Amino acid sequence: MKTKRVLDAYALLAYLNEEAGHARVKHHLESSDSELLMNAINVGEIFYILARARSMRDAEYFLSVILPSLPIAVVESSLEDVIEAARLKAVYTLSYADCFAAATAIRERAALVTGDPEFKKLGKAVSLDWLG
Repeated sequence: MKTKRVLDAYALLAYLNEEAGHARVKHHLESSDSELLMNAINVGEIFYILARARSMRDAEYFLSVILPSLPIAVVESSLEDVIEAARLKAVYTLSYADCFAAATAIRERAALVTGDPEFKKLGKAVSLDWLG
């Protein structure tokens, strides 16, 4: 049985930019034991970060070429999911996009793969697969 993991934007950007933690993300991407998920909101977060830091062309390339080549299932958000992210935002001082990653991990009973220290605020509300 595969272990579900949710990637946040931090994790996938670490992989793309070969930053700290990229080897762990690469391991998950190459592992046949992992089922990787990412919320569509977090895909959008990566898109705008790449567009700002590099170019719109690089962001489009990520969306049309890189992302489809990776074994990541993009998860859409229903109204119920949006409200769950909003509940997290109301309680914790996280960015709204981060709340979507956390809500997806909670809903899917999956570990959240991240190196973003902001997620430590959630305590035991979500299981973290820490990039270190």
